[in-house]
Amino acid sequence: MSPIAVVLDHTTAGALHDPKDLANEAMLAFYVQASGGLGTLYAPVLALAVADAGRPGVLSHITGLRFITTEPFDSDAARTAAELVRAGHDWSAAHAVHMARPSARFVTGRFLLTLKPDLYEGTGVQAVHPDQ
Repeated sequence: MSPIAVVLDHTTAGALHDPKDLANEAMLAFYVQASGGLGTLYAPVLALAVADAGRPGVLSHITGLRFITTEPFDSDAARTAAELVRAGHDWSAAHAVHMARPSARFVTGRFLLTLKPDLYEGTGVQAVHPDQ
């Protein structure tokens, strides 16, 4: 079985940070799988900034975790964000959508973990709730 590539959004990053969040247990399971080499978790920095604005400490916590790869918000991500916002999508989801879409490195895209799958309707990415 090949490792799975998973993008965290602002909701799942926040849940992983907060042990009182009901989704924390599911998120910890994904983290444990990543630590065992069964997958890779990616955190878009714009999503971490959104999460940290609502829950201070998320950014520092997630960037300090060993088995999460943080990805910068570059000019390609900015173009995707502008496209999504112009189309009426929430800007807080833009960087996660960019990362989940197919790319040269991830030709079939990456799974996107979110507590709000409806936020990603019409973006062309597979958004999944961690409990599913």
